[in-house]
Amino acid sequence: MCEMLGYDPYFLACEGRIVAVADAATAQEVLARWQALPAGRDAGLIGRIEAGGSRVILQTELGGRRVLDELEYDPLPRIC
Repeated sequence: MCEMLGYDPYFLACEGRIVAVADAATAQEVLARWQALPAGRDAGLIGRIEAGGSRVILQTELGGRRVLDELEYDPLPRIC
């Protein structure tokens, strides 16, 4: 749907989601505890932090890589 409409899903508002940062040594334990919660059953590891640059690099479905640019503006909060 996003592709048809020309939207980048990484820049759309998404309610009910969280990204947590955990130390690599404890990430599996944190994930297991999160998945034990009813609302956390679909939780998963989605990346890692490496020393060096301060960019987010996405691994694409086809195995390529692309830089996730910062937003140029502050998104407006939605009231549902």
